[in-house]
Amino acid sequence: MRDLHLSLNQTQRVRLQAALDQLESYAASTAAASASVTVADTIPVNHEDNILKGHGTSDLDGQVVATLCGVVERVNKLVYVRALRSRYKPEVGDIIVGRVIEIAPKRWRLEINFSQDAVLMLSSMNLPDGIQRRRTAVDELNMRSIFVENDVICAEVRGFQHDGSLQLQARSQKYGKLEKGQLLTVPPYLVKRRKQHFHHLDQYNVDLIVGCNGFVWVGEHVETSEKESTLLSDKPSGKQEINSSVPLETRRHICRIANAVRLLSVIGLTLTVELVTETVEASLRSNTEINEMLGSEFYVQTVEREAQRRASKVRKRS
Repeated sequence: MRDLHLSLNQTQRVRLQAALDQLESYAASTAAASASVTVADTIPVNHEDNILKGHGTSDLDGQVVATLCGVVERVNKLVYVRALRSRYKPEVGDIIVGRVIEIAPKRWRLEINFSQDAVLMLSSMNLPDGIQRRRTAVDELNMRSIFVENDVICAEVRGFQHDGSLQLQARSQKYGKLEKGQLLTVPPYLVKRRKQHFHHLDQYNVDLIVGCNGFVWVGEHVETSEKESTLLSDKPSGKQEINSSVPLETRRHICRIANAVRLLSVIGLTLTVELVTETVEASLRSNTEINEMLGSEFYVQTVEREAQRRASKVRKRS
C-alpha cells in the first residue's frame, strides 16, 4: 500500500485480507507452474552438457544455482533467471516517455527513469519543415523551436552509443512532444513489452501511452495531422499559443484514468489498457468521485474485483 495512506475500518480490513489471501494463492500456483526460484536454489539442468549460465545464475560445486529471486527461463542451452521485480533495462525498439532536462549541441538530453540519461540527436528527429536533409547550423540554433526543457516527449529506443548512453529516435509523427495531459511514474516491472503501447480510448477522447520505462502519459487525444501542424508551426515551443483549451469533461476523464493507473500501480498489478479501462468503468458504475478513487473503499473494491477476475479465469481453464 505504498504511496497511499489508507484508514481502513474493521470490515474493510477483513474484506481486504480475504481478497489478498485469494490473490496470493493464485500467485503461488502460477509461480509454481513457472519454476520460480529464490536465492541459492538449485536449478535442474538434467546433467546436460555445454549449458550456458546466464543472468541470475552461478556455478557451485558443479550445480547451477540461482543468485536472485525470479522465474527460470531457458533459450536453447542458455539458462537464466528473470527477476519478478527489476529496474528498467532498455531494449532496441522500446517505446519510452521522457522529459527534456538539457539542450546540448545537436542533441536533447532526457530523463527516462534509467540509470543514465537518454540522448535524442537532432539528426534522429523530424525537422519542422518535414524535408529529409542534412542538419545545418541554422537547425542547431533553432532546436528550441522543437523542444525545450521540461517538455514531455515520446520516442523509441534506437540503441546505445559508444560511451554507453542510450540513444533515441523520433522519426514518426506518432512520436514527439506530448501536451495537455499528465505524466505518471510507475514501477517499470509493471509494464510488459507489447506490440502496442499507444492506446486511444475513444469513449473518453483520451490518449494513453504506456512507456516501457515506467513513465505513463494520459492526455487529450491528438490526431496525427494536428501533431504535424503543431510541428510545422514557426513559433518557438516555449511560446506556442494553446489553440483551444481542453474541455472540462475530457479533463475529468484524464484525471479519472490517471487515478486508475495510480491505484493499479499501488496494488502492484500489471498495467494493461483493459485493466485500466475496467477500473475506470467500475468507478463510474459505483458513482465514485475522482478524488475518492484513491480512498479506502475503492481500493478494497479493486482488490476484490481482481481476485474475482482471476478466480473466473481459473474456472474457465478447468
